[in-house]
Amino acid sequence: MTTRPSLLMIVPPGWGRFWEQPLTAGDIKLYIHGQDTYAPDAIDYALGFRPQPGFLKTLPKLKAVFSLGAGIDGFLSDPDFPKHVALVRFVDDTLSREMAQYVVLHVLIQHRGERTFAAAQREAKWRQAMLPRPTEAARIGMLGIGEIGTMAAERLRDLGFPVSGWSRTRKSLAGIKSFAGADELDAFLAQSDFLICLLPLTPDTRHILSAPLFAKLPKGAYVINVARGGHLVEADLIAALDSGHLAGATLDVFETEPLPETSAIWKHPKIIATPHVAAITSPHVAAKYVIDGIAAMERGEPLRNVVDFERGY
Repeated sequence: MTTRPSLLMIVPPGWGRFWEQPLTAGDIKLYIHGQDTYAPDAIDYALGFRPQPGFLKTLPKLKAVFSLGAGIDGFLSDPDFPKHVALVRFVDDTLSREMAQYVVLHVLIQHRGERTFAAAQREAKWRQAMLPRPTEAARIGMLGIGEIGTMAAERLRDLGFPVSGWSRTRKSLAGIKSFAGADELDAFLAQSDFLICLLPLTPDTRHILSAPLFAKLPKGAYVINVARGGHLVEADLIAALDSGHLAGATLDVFETEPLPETSAIWKHPKIIATPHVAAITSPHVAAKYVIDGIAAMERGEPLRNVVDFERGY
């Protein structure tokens, strides 16, 4: 009789109930950390988002670790992560589509002046206004052009915006201008009226959204960060907004989450802040992704979307 592979789910208290049913649909033995009793050397696979540093190295027979989200910085920040174990990113069209929707929504809110009209409605004032600039002159800059960045860029391109993307290596996407490498970053920033950050969080990109970068954007630029809170120096953003150099910002991710009630971001008139909801991983979609990955590995097949520890994504 073949022994079923075991999966340990490492999630905050209360999350397990959302995942238990879809995960047990697979031919696996599921344990939920903090809820079930298990022997560390009986665990074959782990699933989580941000386990405690050092925890994964206590599972001696671990074969692979699956991330619950697209970001994997919660694992890479663990100095004791067992790097001989495959770390698998969650990649799904549903997640990418929701992230792209969020990006398009907030570009349009700013581009169409919706906050101005919302304020006028609260005051019962009829205030007509022209668009601040024609769509074909509102230049979009995608800082990071992976799966999610590509989808968002294509959606905005199809709405008539001029779109460019910056990445470590050159991309070839129809109707989207490609900038690549450190030598082309300044030129990319100089033509970005909207800067949308979708970079992976690595040592090279941590705090990239800071005063030196903001100074290279056109006056009146708008910043959208849906990647990771660690990309942004929040004090530098507020200073750039208060000086008038930046017109505004939309933030869905923060250095500290939940965002403290004392944060100046909450009440800043030029910031839209949302609580890390640009895209929420579907338990059913992610469970199938994990179950299929475990089945493939048990058959001796290669896993998809394995993280390259040298690149950090």
